[in-house]
Amino acid sequence: MPRPPKLRRVEHVPEITYFKPQGVPLRNLEIIIISFEEMEAVRLKDQEGLDQQQAAERMGISRPTFQRILTNARARIAEALTGGKAIRIEGGSFRVCPKRHRHGGPPR
Repeated sequence: MPRPPKLRRVEHVPEITYFKPQGVPLRNLEIIIISFEEMEAVRLKDQEGLDQQQAAERMGISRPTFQRILTNARARIAEALTGGKAIRIEGGSFRVCPKRHRHGGPPR
C-alpha cells in the first residue's frame, strides 16, 4: 500500500485557474490539468527566481521532489502552448500557507 502523499505548502492560489487559446471554443479544446503545487513550483522557480533548494524549502519538500514537480509542470505547460490546448489549474496535495517573511531578528 503506497504511503499517502505529503501535503505541499502553497503560498499563492491563483484567482484565475483557466487559460485557453483565443478564438477557439472551449468545447473544441483538449484540457491539460496542472495541479496547484505544480503551479506553485513554476511560480517560485520562474517568477520569483529562487533556486531549486530554496523553492523546495518554501514548499516543504525535498529538492528532488521539487525537480520532479517542476519538470512535470513545465512539460504540461509546453504541451498546452505548442498544441493549442486549454490549461486548467486544479487539485493536488497541498495546504495554503502564507508567505513566511524572514527578518533580521525575532518577531516584535
